Amino acid sequence: MKIVYAGTPEYAVAPLKALVERGYDVVAVVTQEDVPVGRRGILTPPPVKRYARSCGIPVYQFKKIREHVRELRSLGADVMFTCAYGQILSREVLQSFSKGVWNAHASLLPEFRGASPVQSAILAGKLVTGVTVMKTEEALDSGDILLVKRCKIEEGETAGELFEKLSALSAEALCEAADLIAAGDLNLLLQDEGAATYCKKIKKEDGRVDFSSPAPAVCALINAMSPAPAAFCIFRGAPVNLLRAFCAQDEAGVPGTVLRADKRGIVIKCGEGCVRVTEAQFAGGKRLSAADIVNGRKISAGDMLE
Repeated sequence: MKIVYAGTPEYAVAPLKALVERGYDVVAVVTQEDVPVGRRGILTPPPVKRYARSCGIPVYQFKKIREHVRELRSLGADVMFTCAYGQILSREVLQSFSKGVWNAHASLLPEFRGASPVQSAILAGKLVTGVTVMKTEEALDSGDILLVKRCKIEEGETAGELFEKLSALSAEALCEAADLIAAGDLNLLLQDEGAATYCKKIKKEDGRVDFSSPAPAVCALINAMSPAPAAFCIFRGAPVNLLRAFCAQDEAGVPGTVLRADKRGIVIKCGEGCVRVTEAQFAGGKRLSAADIVNGRKISAGDMLE
């Protein structure tokens, strides 16, 4: 079975690597265009491109994939797998593969269709999430489900850590999907449209912390935005990124007040309850543990965060 693989970020590398190492015939990789990175704007290839090139797999970087149907069909592939690719596929693209186009989506569909399923699961306070392999249709993340893999969301787990876990789970899921598709063993499950929820692309401004909110919501926001774009508050007129938090025992105080600051964390009063921040980053600085923040006297009990 010949495969075209479409993916772009680091998250999508593990599934591609797993397919290659399992011996599947990945005849081509489709990914997004190189982008300028850093202050010098150095043109940088996507992680999936770098891995594919290391394996000698041909790479195609279509600005608009829907305009390259003829090239896709010329590859002679039976199936396309997608994982965090970043473009919507047209009907003509979907019809270019005899065994279909299949996507590994990082949620338990029909929950969290859209661009930010990993962050949204943490924001919603979910204890379990996972990966769904579905047959791709024209409507957003609405196709029939081939298989599902689940994993726990641990207390204090950040989106960055959950991305790594789900990337590995996507690798397992797509290899299992490839086995089923090659064997023609397809038992598909319709999605419940009535249960569908959607999530938008995360923006920097979405990370502003409101300490008048309940502690679980503040905690979820901090972990969901870490490491990027990062939840933030204002301290002494400058932004501070908050990178990991846990709910803490409630204490009296005004929301935003630092009640305690020690090596275990910075305890901040919320509208209801408290949060304990254990990692943060000041403007122009590196990621710091609570112990480093306290030892450097950057934040102390009695300070106000806005």
